Amino acid sequence: MTNTPSAVSPYSQACENNKTPILKLLIDAFADRSAVLEIGSGTGQHAVHFAKTLTHLDWQTADLPVNHAGINAWLAAKPSANLKPPIAIDLNEPCWPGEYDAAYSANTAHIVSWPLLQNMLKLVGENLPEGGIFALYGPFNYHGDFTSESNRAFDAMLRQRDPASGIRNIEEVTQAALRHDLHLHQDHAMPANNRLLIWIKRSRE
Repeated sequence: MTNTPSAVSPYSQACENNKTPILKLLIDAFADRSAVLEIGSGTGQHAVHFAKTLTHLDWQTADLPVNHAGINAWLAAKPSANLKPPIAIDLNEPCWPGEYDAAYSANTAHIVSWPLLQNMLKLVGENLPEGGIFALYGPFNYHGDFTSESNRAFDAMLRQRDPASGIRNIEEVTQAALRHDLHLHQDHAMPANNRLLIWIKRSRE
């Protein structure tokens, strides 16, 4: 029997809302994967939910050290044998921490600055093996415009809080990923005007 996260554990209602729709797609995307690096594990809610079902792979949580206590609280409350305690990762000085054939990141692209998002794409693209999978979740603009009025309002809130953040244009993200051999394979519409993007690493011939 697992414990219940304590009242002081970090909690994201958005994570609770989107974890099941994301997992349904990751079951297929990560079907033949063995080890996943989660970049920006946040509260840890996604990690504990996904690892419980994706028992065939190791799920490595990673974030800035300031978030490790919260992630560890969730891992302690809902442990899985394949769920790994958080390691430090900083997109200002990105370093690939081990051998992984997949990577996952949620709700980071619109929070970090554009240079840091490019650092993440570079990190993943340069270190995933041929055929590696990268799943990236969050809101994106298409053809330079918002997909909903709620996303427009969300973007305004983000930029007021931090001018370097904001919803990214899918076309610019796609081009930045291609520079590091990440090819967009699938673009899934998700609830609340979000997307799950599945990239495949294909080395240049």
